[in-house]
Amino acid sequence: MFKYSLDNKRYHTLNYFYQTKFNSKVFKVSLNGNFTCPNRDGKVGLGGCIFCSKLGSGEYAGNKNEDLVTQFNSVKDILHKKWPKAKYIGYFQANTNTYDTLDNLKEKYETILNLDNVVGLSIATRPDAISDECYNYLKELNIKTYLTIELGLQTIHDDTAKLINRCYELETFTNCVKRLRDLNINVVVHIINGLPYETKEMMLETVKYLNNLDIQGIKIHMLTVLKDTKLENLYKEKPFHILTKEEYVDIVCDQLEFLRPEIVINRITADPKIDDLIEPDWLIKKFSVLNDIDKELVKRDSYQGKKVSN
Repeated sequence: MFKYSLDNKRYHTLNYFYQTKFNSKVFKVSLNGNFTCPNRDGKVGLGGCIFCSKLGSGEYAGNKNEDLVTQFNSVKDILHKKWPKAKYIGYFQANTNTYDTLDNLKEKYETILNLDNVVGLSIATRPDAISDECYNYLKELNIKTYLTIELGLQTIHDDTAKLINRCYELETFTNCVKRLRDLNINVVVHIINGLPYETKEMMLETVKYLNNLDIQGIKIHMLTVLKDTKLENLYKEKPFHILTKEEYVDIVCDQLEFLRPEIVINRITADPKIDDLIEPDWLIKKFSVLNDIDKELVKRDSYQGKKVSN
């Protein structure tokens, strides 16, 4: 059995990490803090990244028209019936969750931290959207709770970053990771496989770059072409190759081999809403993708970190 797994996975599962850290079942409860994004409101760009939905990649976050406690309880109450002793991490998911005044950030974060059995926060944001005063506050927050900052990188390649309208440089991301780690704050990075015109080697280069940074976790997504996005328009006007399930599984297994075993795999596939999905349709069967990754690692007799040089 792989060292960092409780269920015969050959990679470092989030379930293993939470169980060993908190000695309990732990769930992330997705929330919508009704934030916007500097890449939507004109500060750095307009329209957002081309793959981002109108919900700001918060399809499974709460309803922004409901208060945060109501959002949290609607999820927690369901989970609590099956796992009555579970603990929770508030996950600020939709849009850019450090992009607001400090007073508003404090009010929203601490509303969730004050709820019963909440052991931490996970905050999704952009590396160009954390102010100096916010860094100082995150430092304080990290002392009193388990804090993770999730950064949407997607790719290290400049041409792709421009194409997807990311609107910040790789150096900005790298400096942000260093600054967060200097404060001892955990960092999880989002990447996307299958971005338009990227080759397998480019996707592996992104992972190899991240493996050399002091990150604690990674989310690996498959590119989803969703309705009413700029990516949908690009795909219709200039069709690009969509990875097959077999190609995706092969790439993910290669990527896992180049990641240090200590890096927690927070996600290993995308989970789009069926009604919004244009391509790829194989993502609808999420567990089939997960099972095929497991099978491929067994077939290779491989595991996370196998190709990491000591």
